[in-house]
Order: sequence, then structure tokens, then C-alpha cells
Amino acid sequence: MSESHPKLPLARVVMRDPVHFLAFGFGTGLAPKAPGTFGSLPGVLLAWLTSSLALEWRVMIAAGLVAAGVWICGESARRIGVHDHPGIVWDEITGMYLTLLVAPPQMAYLVAGFVLFRLFDIWKPWPIRDLDHRLAGGAGIMLDDVVAALYASVLLGFGGRFLV
Repeated sequence: MSESHPKLPLARVVMRDPVHFLAFGFGTGLAPKAPGTFGSLPGVLLAWLTSSLALEWRVMIAAGLVAAGVWICGESARRIGVHDHPGIVWDEITGMYLTLLVAPPQMAYLVAGFVLFRLFDIWKPWPIRDLDHRLAGGAGIMLDDVVAALYASVLLGFGGRFLV
């Protein structure tokens, strides 16, 4: 299960280890059903909370989420011994934040961005599925969600004029 706590239940390991706690989205990745969906919610909250910051600051936050996520997701996966465990949701938090990076902080945009990101993250159209299967480690865990966020944000941008 985990190299540092081989006999503890996953929830206890996650809640005791800061790397797992972050990788598992502050515990949201422990949801018994749809952990990626629950794990995306902190990304929506973070996007909403930072929406009043200048774009430059939000871009720096996004870059920090991606950079930290490569290490956090990779290290958590290594410790658990599962490449892309469904409970590792830092990548969903980051993808959700990226999707909403330039969207207005209005409920219609937050909901539409959430739905679009989850759609692309689950569906995994080309090249997302290839990225998900070809790259190992934290970069592989993160990159498919970054591309899903790109697809979702493009559609959100095009469809945004119909939301308000």
C-alpha cells in the first residue's frame, strides 16, 4: 500500500502524510465514488477565491500548481505504488484552475467550466488518452489534465457569450 505505512488503511495514510494529503486534494480524493469529480471542487474554489487577483498573479499560481503537481503526484504515486491512483486529484485541482483561469467568476462560468473539464478529463479525446498512457511519473499524471483543461477552456471561451 505505502512504503512508509504498509498496513495502514489508505485514508489514514493520506491524512497523516503531507504529500498524500496534497495529492489527494485535502482528502477529496478519498471519495468512494467519482474522486476526480470531488477532487476538482477545490480547483473551482481556488479559481473563485483568486479571481480578483491580476492575471499575472493567477498565471503564477497556475504555474506553481503545475510545477508542484509534477512532484506531488509523482511522489504520492511512488509511495503508494500505483502510477495514477484514482484518489490522486492534485491534477484535477490544477486542471480545474487552468480551465477557469481567465473565466469571469460568475456561477454560470464556474459550472460550465466544471462540466467541460470533467467531460474532457473522463472522455480523454486525442491526444489526452495517449499522454495519459505514454508518460510515466508526475509529468504523465499532470499533463493529460493540463490538456483537458486547455480543451475545456477553449470551449468555455467560445461558449461563454451564451452563458450570461
